[in-house]
Amino acid sequence: MREGFYIGPLFIHYYGILIMLGVLAAAWLTDRQAKKRGENTDFVWDALPWALIGGIIGARLWHILFPPESMVATGITTYFYLTHPLDALAIWKGGLGIVGAVLGGALALFLYTRRKKVSFLVWTDMVAPGLALAQAIGRWGNFVNQELYGLPSNLPWAIYIDETHRKKGFQDQAYYHPLFLYESIWNLINMGLLLWVGKKYAGKLKNGDIFLVYLIVYPIGRFLLEFLRVDTAYVMDINANQWLMPLTTIAAGGILFFRHRKKMGRPGEEIERPDVSPMDSDSQKSDNDPEGGSTH
Repeated sequence: MREGFYIGPLFIHYYGILIMLGVLAAAWLTDRQAKKRGENTDFVWDALPWALIGGIIGARLWHILFPPESMVATGITTYFYLTHPLDALAIWKGGLGIVGAVLGGALALFLYTRRKKVSFLVWTDMVAPGLALAQAIGRWGNFVNQELYGLPSNLPWAIYIDETHRKKGFQDQAYYHPLFLYESIWNLINMGLLLWVGKKYAGKLKNGDIFLVYLIVYPIGRFLLEFLRVDTAYVMDINANQWLMPLTTIAAGGILFFRHRKKMGRPGEEIERPDVSPMDSDSQKSDNDPEGGSTH
């Protein structure tokens, strides 16, 4: 399968095109969310380059820190990147981690919102559905590169992998789980859920809640799909990408729970009540106090 095409001496990667399509789709959906909330949509397109740069840097750093097993086997380790800075910068040779992309993009967005003096949490809520959409589209770049597939499979939807792209120990296996497709579908489900939650509970949500839901749902799918993956990133025999996922889900779920739990009074403490105006106090007195002129 061809991975791109030439325009003169310049080679254009399909992977890069799909990544950019995902970014533009995310910006478009964020723009739509901003319009519905009455926010300035110019902010979306002004912040986009910064979030994109932050996402790319974060994605590359994550890959450098946690290279997949197949690259480690060929000597491409974290130490190699640290001692070969030009190779560390060569993102066109492959090597981007979605976890780092989310972290880097979020950091860039945080810094940009601080600079513009707008709410970071408000904008994370508007970005979250678009982020899931971008991931769904971007994963098809992995299909083009034949680099994100699962264990061998004989299912009707199993995909064929060229011999040159098969991992060590699987050279005699031709068909595999389309892991990129599973994750793409999961991200589309996540996007739909986030849009539904934002609409269904619009009057009950706090700023940042939708992004917290994203941080709950995406990691669940990623954790489960890692069991099918044949090329993982290990740190001291631990799948770094996989075990970060439940920690993220638990942390985000805990924050969401404590943000919305009802405040209960402890023994000996007065339960917090809504403020009552003097007029309301007089009205209650007249209803309950005979001396206040109530009739029976």
